[in-house]
Amino acid sequence: MASLAPRARPQSTAISSREELDETSWEKAFLEATGDTMIAESAVSHADSAAAMRGLLRTGLLLNTDLRDRPERFFKAHRLLARHAVAHGPGFWIRFTVHFNLCMGTVLAVGGEEQVARLNDGLEHGELGCFALTEKLAGVQSGLLVQTTADYDEATQEFVLNTPTVGAEKNWISQGFTADKTVVLADLTVGGQRRGPHAVLINLREGGQLVPGVSVGDMGMKTTGNDLDNAWIAFQSVRVPRSSLLNAHATVSEQGDYELSTPGMAPFEMIGQRLYTGRVAVAQAALSYRRKLFEVTKAYADSKPIWSPLTRTGDAPTMLSSVPQLRALFDEAEVTALALEAFVAGLEAKLCEVLKVGGVPDASLAHEIATAKVKAVEASIDLCWRLKQEVGSYALMGSSGFVHLDFLNCCKFAEGDSRVLMQKMARDRMRQFGKQLKMGGTPNLKDEEERLCASLAKALSGVKGDKRAEATIWDEQWKDVYALAEAQMARTIAEASA
Repeated sequence: MASLAPRARPQSTAISSREELDETSWEKAFLEATGDTMIAESAVSHADSAAAMRGLLRTGLLLNTDLRDRPERFFKAHRLLARHAVAHGPGFWIRFTVHFNLCMGTVLAVGGEEQVARLNDGLEHGELGCFALTEKLAGVQSGLLVQTTADYDEATQEFVLNTPTVGAEKNWISQGFTADKTVVLADLTVGGQRRGPHAVLINLREGGQLVPGVSVGDMGMKTTGNDLDNAWIAFQSVRVPRSSLLNAHATVSEQGDYELSTPGMAPFEMIGQRLYTGRVAVAQAALSYRRKLFEVTKAYADSKPIWSPLTRTGDAPTMLSSVPQLRALFDEAEVTALALEAFVAGLEAKLCEVLKVGGVPDASLAHEIATAKVKAVEASIDLCWRLKQEVGSYALMGSSGFVHLDFLNCCKFAEGDSRVLMQKMARDRMRQFGKQLKMGGTPNLKDEEERLCASLAKALSGVKGDKRAEATIWDEQWKDVYALAEAQMARTIAEASA
C-alpha cells in the first residue's frame, strides 16, 4: 500500500487540553467551535470568516500535524463542516481544507524534519496558510505546470521568487487575502539549471502586512462561498531563505548544490502526493452535502400538503413526498449514497494506515482514491440536480440549500479535475493493454474494458510514435476514452464491495 519507506516522525507540539478529549467529546467541542453563526456566508466578510478560522486554530481541536498523527479526526472534521455548506455555503469548508490539507499537509508530505517539527508553532497565534499552485495560464486542467520562478542566489543563499508574466500570476488562491503563510509552487533553478516544480514555504504577511514584493488582487464576486477570499498573487524579486525549500526529498546545500535525497522521486511526485488526502476529503464532502440537502428537502416534502384526486374529505392530507417520481428519487439516492459512502469509508481506512507511517499510496490505492473522488462528486451532482427539478419553487428559496449547489461544481474541479483523472485512468489502462498484447495476450471482446481498449488501440495503430497525431486521435475518440474510465471505475467499486 505504501511505496515509500516511512520517514522518521519528530515530536509535535501538543495542546494538552485537546489531547485529553475522547472522540465523542472532541466531536461535540468541534461542532460548538464551528457553530452556524460563525460561518454563515451571508453574515460575514472575508476578515470575519478568517477570524473564525483563526479562533478554531487557537482551540487546538485540530493540529497541523493531525493529518499524520490522527488522520481519522482530520477526515471527520471535513465531513462535519461539509454539512454546514447546505445552509451557509462552502466557503468555510474550503478555507479549512486549504489550511490543513493543502498548505500544512504539503509541509507534512514534503517538508524536512525541522520544518515539520515547527508546524504547530503558529497555532496559538492563529496563523493561516494557503496554497499557491494554480496560475492564470495553468489551471486545474493543466496538470502540475507552473511558470512562477524560484532562482537560487548562491551569494546570499536565498531563493528569489518572480512572476515573469501576467499569465504566471497565481490565480484563485483560496485564503490568499488573509493568510500569513503560503506554500508556493515554483519552477526551481539552481546553478543555472532548471529543476522543475518545487514547493517553498514562505511568509506571505508579517504583522498583518504583505511582505515586500508581493501583490494580491481580488478574484471578485462568486456564485457561492463569498465569505471565502480568493486572490491572485504575484511576486517581484521576493527573497526567501534557503531553508524555505521544503526539503524532505530535495535539498540545496550551502555550496549551491542541488541534491535529490529520495532517489527516483520526481519533483512532481514530491508535491502531487498531497492530492490523495484532498480527493478523499472532497469525495466525503460531496456525499455529506448531498445527504444533508436530501434530509432537508425530504423534511419539507414530508410536511408539504398537495392536492390529490385520491384525497377525500376527512382523509389525512397527501404530502409532496408521496409523488411517485420524488419518492423513487429519494429511494434511489439512498441506495446510491450508501454504496459510495461505504466505498469511500473503506478507502479512508486504507489511506489512514499509509499516512500514519509517512508513506505514499501505491498505484492500486491511488486509482481507488481517484475513482472515489470522481464517482462521489458526479453522483452527488446528478442526484442533487434531479432533486432540484422535482421540488418546484421550493428550490428557489434561499433557505432550501439549493442556492449553494455550486459547491459540488467546486468539488468537481478540486484536487484534480474529474475529467483529467478519467483521462489518466484511460491512459494507464491502455498501457496495461499494450503490455498484455506484447506478451501474446488476446483481448476478450465480451469484456467492456478490453473491447474499448481494442477499439482505441485500433484507432491509434496507424500513427504509432507520432505524438501529435496520437493526441489528435485520442481527442477524436473522447467518448470511448471516458467510457473506458467509467468501465474501470465500475469494476473498481464492484470489486471493493464484493
